[in-house]
Amino acid sequence: MPQPIATLDEMRRILAMSPGPDEAARAKAVARERLLTKPAGALGRLETITEWLAAWQGRHPPDIRRPRTVVFAGNHGVAARGVSAYPASVTQQMMANFAAGGAAVNQLCTTMDADLRVYELDLEHPTADFTQGPAMGEEACARAMAYGMMAVEQGIDLLALGEMGIGNTTAAAALAHALFGGTAADWVGPGTGVAGPALATKTAAVEAAVAANRAAMTDPFETLRCLGGYELAAIAGAILAARLGRVPVLLDGYAATAAAAVLFAADARALDHCLVGHCSAEPGHRRLLARLGQEPLLDLGMRLGEGSGATLAIAIVKAAAACHAGMATFAEARVDGPA
Repeated sequence: MPQPIATLDEMRRILAMSPGPDEAARAKAVARERLLTKPAGALGRLETITEWLAAWQGRHPPDIRRPRTVVFAGNHGVAARGVSAYPASVTQQMMANFAAGGAAVNQLCTTMDADLRVYELDLEHPTADFTQGPAMGEEACARAMAYGMMAVEQGIDLLALGEMGIGNTTAAAALAHALFGGTAADWVGPGTGVAGPALATKTAAVEAAVAANRAAMTDPFETLRCLGGYELAAIAGAILAARLGRVPVLLDGYAATAAAAVLFAADARALDHCLVGHCSAEPGHRRLLARLGQEPLLDLGMRLGEGSGATLAIAIVKAAAACHAGMATFAEARVDGPA
């Protein structure tokens, strides 16, 4: 990870100064949509996706030339408590699999013609066990967020964000529980496949984490520091940088959405430049999406992580942009418009 270049206060200021949508570009998209050779609203959600894309790219017509999937990887100290069906060593082993092109997301990126970047965040040094206190110090959390910001390079026009990290659905559940209330059981699911006593252990870890850190969680950024992980902090940082750079974002499943929820809890407009690529089979994800007011683009029963659902959704956004830019207008096609 790079040397510290930010503090959590700086991240709060970045969020506060984040630009809004380009309403002129949105208006142009709405106006063109009325002229295309189809009944009004006939392309359903593809039409609103186009408006969203124009507003956040800040141009009309919007297009997708350089989509990128970014996967952040981090290890969690709580994994030692047996909250996952897999050992923490799998996180590092999956890095080799990504590099060799052997993961699902490699195949999906090839299919979607999307660039794939995978970033490790100090895998040899997991976060602290958050059932005993904060997962990260302030400097470590801010450094991870800054690292995530660095992944948003100039020229990217659509960013799909995902993660890899054994134990991160436990962190996601803890974040959701702390940010939005309810019980730990409301937010905890099988993750990599735990059930029975192991699921009870996972639920107890989430309960203990929220209780142990309650006094320190004075705002959403502190909640991220106490209950998140390096990869989740990096996702939050990437979302902030994408907003500054006018790059629309597709979020992956439960862990990625929980990282984004930290920003939403700080400012309800913080995720306006984001769509959620899919609804995970992890039960807490659907509940979290409802709290964020997000409707996922896909619902395929997936629970893999690694940016897989967000990468699949690139195809939908590409299709929306292609229809908007490529379809003929009634006048161009010499087709009679609505009476």
